[in-house]
Amino acid sequence: MSKDIKADPAVPADGDPYGERIDEQPHRDATPHAESGLSEGAESVGTAATGGAVSGRSASLWSDAWKELRRNPLFVISALMLLLMVVIAAAPGLFTNQSPRACNLANTVGRPQAGHPFGFDIQGCDYYTLVVYGARTSITIGVLVVGVALLIAIVLGCIAGFYGGFADTLLARAADVWFAIPAILGAIVILSVFNQRGLFQVAFVLIVFYWPVMMRLMRSSVLGTKEVEYVDAARALGASDVRILRRHILPNAIAPVIVYATITVGIVIASEAALSFLGVGLQLPAISWGLMISVSQNRILQDPHLLLFPALFLSITVFSFILLGDALRDALDPKLR
Repeated sequence: MSKDIKADPAVPADGDPYGERIDEQPHRDATPHAESGLSEGAESVGTAATGGAVSGRSASLWSDAWKELRRNPLFVISALMLLLMVVIAAAPGLFTNQSPRACNLANTVGRPQAGHPFGFDIQGCDYYTLVVYGARTSITIGVLVVGVALLIAIVLGCIAGFYGGFADTLLARAADVWFAIPAILGAIVILSVFNQRGLFQVAFVLIVFYWPVMMRLMRSSVLGTKEVEYVDAARALGASDVRILRRHILPNAIAPVIVYATITVGIVIASEAALSFLGVGLQLPAISWGLMISVSQNRILQDPHLLLFPALFLSITVFSFILLGDALRDALDPKLR
């Protein structure tokens, strides 16, 4: 009977059922490669998941903000008014067929009349045409100053907030120096040095005084964003500093800076008008609302229309930018919804 029992091939000859044959052991040298491939796959999946989550969160923020803005009547009104002003500035020929330089002294300070709804200025120029062409200069200065200041603020604010250390200290102290100088007073001092004060000279001086506020705001926003979990996850997965800033921090930190920049466009337009009114801003033959108000100040009692129309357009534009900034703030801040 013992002869009929066949040896179990799974049991080694020494009788140890748990033994292993050397030649039947699995090749374990492939395991590290498999584990490495699994780690790389997990890292790529984790990076994609982190980036996708942040992109989705950022996209959700702006899409929700857009839904809120469309329901806000103040946004609709301010956006339509600014759209009209931008179109006037970009294509004044659509609103008047006269040249701002076509003047006739016989029409000096003529009152509003048919064909000339805003009357004439001291030189006999059609005042409606001057107001229309003045929109180009005023809005161009506002957009140019804020655009350049915003670019500087984003770059320097990200560097200061993300890296900290010496760069943060240096930029913070430089901003403090400019904070100590009143913007209008400092601009008056600097512009008085220039013999010729055109659009770019005035814009340059205003950029000098408006970038520090945006930079400090951007720095503060980056400081609050870089400590969140998804940034730590991206850093742990080996993402570079540039990728972290571009994909994870900037989309979620820039909202308050955009709000402030929108309001600042109106403030810059008002600042240019104030400098021109004080005689240290734009010079003739430039055309801007501030310069028109400055020229008409001596005839405010005799010819109030010379002050009324440019001041009205200036006020509407500045107020529209402020309303637009407030609407953006309400839409981008979930706490205010």
